[in-house]
Amino acid sequence: MNTLTIIITIATYFLLLFSVSYLAGRKADNAGFFVGNRKSKWWVVAVATMGSFISGVTFVSVPGMVAEKGFSYLQMVMGFVVGQFVIAFILIPLFYRMNLVSVYQYLEDRFGLKSYKTGAWFFFISKMLGASVRLFLVCLTLQLLVFDPLGLPFLLNVVLTVFLVWLYTFRGGVKSIIWTDVLKSLCLVLSVGLCIYYVSGQLDLGFNGMLKAIDDSSMSQVFFFDDVNDKRYFFKQFLAGVFTMIATTGLDQDMMQRNLSCRNYKDSQKNMMVSIVCQFFINLLFLMLGVLLYLFAAKVGIEAKGDGLFPTVATSSHLPVVVGVLFIVGLFSSAYSAAGSALTALTTSFTLDILGNSQAHKQQDEGTLAATRKRVHVGMALLMAAVIFVFGLLNNASVIDAVYILASYTYGPILGLFAFGILCKTKVHDRFIPLVAVASPVLCFILAQNSEAWFNGYKFSYELLIFNALFTMTGMWLIRKKK
Repeated sequence: MNTLTIIITIATYFLLLFSVSYLAGRKADNAGFFVGNRKSKWWVVAVATMGSFISGVTFVSVPGMVAEKGFSYLQMVMGFVVGQFVIAFILIPLFYRMNLVSVYQYLEDRFGLKSYKTGAWFFFISKMLGASVRLFLVCLTLQLLVFDPLGLPFLLNVVLTVFLVWLYTFRGGVKSIIWTDVLKSLCLVLSVGLCIYYVSGQLDLGFNGMLKAIDDSSMSQVFFFDDVNDKRYFFKQFLAGVFTMIATTGLDQDMMQRNLSCRNYKDSQKNMMVSIVCQFFINLLFLMLGVLLYLFAAKVGIEAKGDGLFPTVATSSHLPVVVGVLFIVGLFSSAYSAAGSALTALTTSFTLDILGNSQAHKQQDEGTLAATRKRVHVGMALLMAAVIFVFGLLNNASVIDAVYILASYTYGPILGLFAFGILCKTKVHDRFIPLVAVASPVLCFILAQNSEAWFNGYKFSYELLIFNALFTMTGMWLIRKKK
């Protein structure tokens, strides 16, 4: 697949993306940017959310991980399903009842201003790092396929990539994001489905033969119950999936902005139930594709694995050009949409939560708030570009582990704050909350570094998020107000 074909594919996709973004967001005001005026139809949000769970990291990393981890990721996805039920039937009614624009406004109402700002700052750090890691993977792929062949530097790659994300989100915010996510979901499902079809064809496998080849492969093992010290151990993966979903979706301004754009909480619940079932099957398709890619790579003598497997095989001369085109479309539809929604959520949270408070935006006139929001939007884009460039200097492309490890440390305090607020009626000394929230990840880091020595070789994985939240809740109990 030559560079010109890749550039034409990317340009065509972006023309379609900007057209959808413009039509959806051309009349958006502040309410449209922040919560889509709460007029989104639930089935539209369901289709949009279905794809929003799948980032560029998932698109590239999940197929590449099957050689080392089999289908163990599906154990975590099962946990995602349970976590989504908790969000739909506990958090969604609560947030709608309080008429929240930012979910962190709950913390101010429950504990006080310090708690509110702490939750907002931890979200800001986590989302900025997570979104940058995801977009970094796209920049790496672009560098390999386009910028290196043209002799262009990585910095230019990063600047252009982030500029395009900013350009299609600056006007419409959530109103645009929902419709561009619908486009992304359709492109994503079409891409992975057709890639499976074409790779199976090159392996001379019909539908039944494909299923048998995957089932017979040692890479398709789903459940791991034997070794508690194994990162693939079922209960580690499943429980981490439950609490990761609650923290990174239910308590994440990025993901909840879509759900809060529905007309009422019942519509939002419908959207969440449909989208999580679809997410399960989409992840299964990615894992199946991973096995087929490894089988094909072995057949034709391509030496690639991990994050490099899918891009290397898809753009090689051993497959029809259409497979490379589908890979590019799928990667860009997933990555740019995820980055766009993250940029919108960061802008919303920083504008409403960090620069103001839960009442400030209600007291500002439309023009002042719009001017502030636009300046923040530019600032968030510049900061995201800087973080991606730093990741490039560190030169670490093992991305999916990095995303969940970051989430374990940064979402843990948010999960602990909300869990304590919902499960306990106790009041706390609000001024000590920032200290508790910082101490919890530090304790988790110490625990992770010493767990093998302290607990007979036990090594923590993504379940570290749960301990992080428990440390936060314990700290809050210690600073509770005595009756």
